[in-house]
Amino acid sequence: MTVTQTTDLLLEASGIAKTYGAVVALKSASLAVRPGEVHALMGANGAGKSTLVKILTGAVRPDSGTISVRGKPRVAHSPADARRGGIVSVYQEPALIPDLDVRSNLRLTETPLPNFRHWLDELGINGLDLGRLVREVPLATQRVIDLARALAIEPDVLMLDEMTAALPANLTERVLEVIGRQRGGDRSVIFISHRMIEIAAVCDRATVLREGETVGVVDVTPGSEERIVELMLGDIVQSMPGASRTAQDRNGAEPRLVVRDLTARTKLQGVSFELHPGEVLGVVALEGQGQDELFDILAGSDRPSGGEVRVDGKPVSFRHPADAIRAGLVYVAADRAEALLPQRSVRENIALPFVTRVRRWGPINLGREGKAVKGAIETLQIDTRAAREVRRLSGGNQQKVTIARWVASGIRTMLCFDPTRGIDIRTKNQIYVLLRDLAAEGAAVLIYTSELKEIQLVCDRVIVIFGGRVVGELDAANADEPALLRAAYNLKSDALMPEEIAAEVVAEAAAAAHPETDQ
Repeated sequence: MTVTQTTDLLLEASGIAKTYGAVVALKSASLAVRPGEVHALMGANGAGKSTLVKILTGAVRPDSGTISVRGKPRVAHSPADARRGGIVSVYQEPALIPDLDVRSNLRLTETPLPNFRHWLDELGINGLDLGRLVREVPLATQRVIDLARALAIEPDVLMLDEMTAALPANLTERVLEVIGRQRGGDRSVIFISHRMIEIAAVCDRATVLREGETVGVVDVTPGSEERIVELMLGDIVQSMPGASRTAQDRNGAEPRLVVRDLTARTKLQGVSFELHPGEVLGVVALEGQGQDELFDILAGSDRPSGGEVRVDGKPVSFRHPADAIRAGLVYVAADRAEALLPQRSVRENIALPFVTRVRRWGPINLGREGKAVKGAIETLQIDTRAAREVRRLSGGNQQKVTIARWVASGIRTMLCFDPTRGIDIRTKNQIYVLLRDLAAEGAAVLIYTSELKEIQLVCDRVIVIFGGRVVGELDAANADEPALLRAAYNLKSDALMPEEIAAEVVAEAAAAAHPETDQ
C-alpha cells in the first residue's frame, strides 16, 4: 500500500523494501507523519516495524524506496547522520555503554547537559549522579536516561520503539505525559507499543504494517482499536483459549508444587500456595510486591530466608538454576535476552538442554534431538527463515524459542514471568493456546502477567500478592479485571473502585496528550 501524498508532511517514507537473504523484512512499507502529531506504528511481531525504524534512523540501508524530511530527500548513512538530520530513536533496550558513566554517554551524542537535566526532571528522575557508571543504574532508570538524552537534542522526529514495554507503571505514566506534550508544535513522535491503552491515550493516527507492507492508516478515536487489530491480523480469526479446570477437577490430584510460608528478607512475608498437574495458576501483583523474588527463588537464582518448597511431594532447596531445572522447574523470563544465545541458530538454542544433560563423554543422539527440535518448532509455529541466528528473529519468535526449548526437552512444571510482554496479539494468542495445551497434557504452569486481561484467557485460577503476602485467590470465572485490580490494590469494597483508578491513570495521560485550550 502506498500512503497518499499529503502536503506539508514532516516525514514521508514510500515503498521501503529490505531483505536479508531469503528473509523479506519489508516488502513495500510506507509512512507519512505530519508535523505536531503523535503517530503510532503498529503491527504484529515480525511485521517490519523495527526494520523500518532502523532504516529511518540510518542503522540499516533499504534495498529500495524513498525517504524525505520536510519535503527534501533524505538518506541517513548512520544513526549519527540521522541524528544530525533531526531523527532520533529510543529502543526498549537502552543504547548506553554500561562501562562508561552517564556524563560520558551524554558526551558521545553531544547532548546539551541543561536540556538533559530538564527532561530528566520532567520524567520523574531527580538527583541522578552523572558520574555513576551506567551498569550501576537500575534498568528502568537507564531507559528514562536514554529518552531524556533523545529529547534534549530536540529532534524533528522522535521514534520510541517499545520504550514503555518494560517500565513500571509510574514511569510509563510520566513518559506518556511527556509524549503528549510534544503534540501541536513543529516536531512529531512515532510511537510503537503493543498496549492499546497507550495508543489510545497519546496517538493521533496509526499506520499498520502486516508482513512487511503498509495495510492501512487509522485515525485513533474511541473504538478504533478493533479496526487496528483487524488490520494487524488480516484474515486470521482470533480464537482465544479459555480456562476450564475447576476446584472439583483438582480434588484428589497430588500437587506438583507446594510453597509454604515462603519469606525473602522484606519482600516476601509468608507466601503459600499449591500448583497441581494440568493447571495454569496465575499470579497478579502490582510493581514491586514480591513477585520477582518469588519467581527468582522458584527458578533457583535466589534463596529464601524462610519457608518450604516441595516438588512432587519432596522438599527442595536450590543453590543454582540448574538445581531447579533438575527438579523439573523450568523458567521462561520476560527478557528473552537472558535465555538466548543470540548469535547461535534456532536449532542450537532449542537443543541446549540436550547438551547440558550429557553426563559422560560420548555422542549426542542427534536423531532424537532433531526430531524433538522440529516438533517444538512446528508446535509453536516459529518463523525459521532466519534460522542461522536467533537474533534475527522478531521479539515474539525469540520468546517462542525460549519456550520451545522446554517443549522439546519435556516439561513437568513451567514458571512463566510475564512471557508475553512486548509481544503482538497473534503471538500472544499462540502462547496462550500452547500453555493450555501443555496443561491438558499434564504439565503445571505458574504464570505472572502484568496484563490482567490475560488471566481469564489462560488461567484456571489466580493468586494475588500485595506487600509480599497472598491477599486473595480467585477462580478464573471470577477473575475479571475490576476484581483483580481491587485485590491487587488491597482495596475494600467501599474504597475507590479499581476501574476508576485505571480510568484516572489513562485520563491523566490523555489530558497531557490533548490539552484543552482556554476559551
